[in-house]
Amino acid sequence: MRPPDRLARQVLRPADKVEWERPWFTPLRRAGRAVAAGVHAGQPVWQALDAQGIPASGRTAGPRFVTQECQPVGEAYEAFIFRTGQVPTRDNLHDFFNGLIWLHYPQAKRRLNALQAGAIAAQGVGAVRGPLRDAITVFDENGAVLFAPRVLRDALAARAWRRLFTDLRPLWRQARLEIFGHALLEQLAAPRKPLTAHVLLVPDAPEAVADIDGWLEGRLEPELLKAKPFTPLPVLGVPGWWAENENFSFYDDSSVFRSARPASQYTTGAPPR
Repeated sequence: MRPPDRLARQVLRPADKVEWERPWFTPLRRAGRAVAAGVHAGQPVWQALDAQGIPASGRTAGPRFVTQECQPVGEAYEAFIFRTGQVPTRDNLHDFFNGLIWLHYPQAKRRLNALQAGAIAAQGVGAVRGPLRDAITVFDENGAVLFAPRVLRDALAARAWRRLFTDLRPLWRQARLEIFGHALLEQLAAPRKPLTAHVLLVPDAPEAVADIDGWLEGRLEPELLKAKPFTPLPVLGVPGWWAENENFSFYDDSSVFRSARPASQYTTGAPPR
């Protein structure tokens, strides 16, 4: 095995420090540890991801991961993935987590990619993304899925934080939150109180949806996404996810647990990676 090159070393140390026992990493833990071990042994991130072969679900073949240099100059990132089935991957923690999400949710990621590529083909990359690509970017970077009883979903939608996290706290045992956004996962490698997921609320009980990847693939329709169906959820407020929230004064921070306000438009601009 060749020694890590300069770029691989940039991700090696952060990947080594990921605390895989944290609840937000639970679905990715097995693959994440394997990929991190590959990087630690000297593989670039793309190669360590590609070595996993199939997604953690074992149901749908995942993409191939390739070095960033495989993407032709002038071709949009999303268009290249759609055309080739290959994901250009840099040696950083952001692309490390993006690859893990591709492995774990290949159907949902392919669905989002197809929608993005279709929009680019129809409208070009442009200086702004437009409502559909904006919504896809929000979910792809910072999204999460919450399976929860209706009373919890209603409290979250109303941003009734005390009711959600203290009065209804026992009901969180019937809920399940899975992080989809790879940028959010990257930030959660060094958790901070303000980190917030854009949550897609699911009316079904967790046990009713055995295949979250397939469920998401069928759910991620253009009209739904353009309607901006996401609800903000400060991740470290979730019961059982952060020891400090056992003291209910944790939720008194109004800079994090903000009251409801009129919906704002997503900003537009060059999409992040």
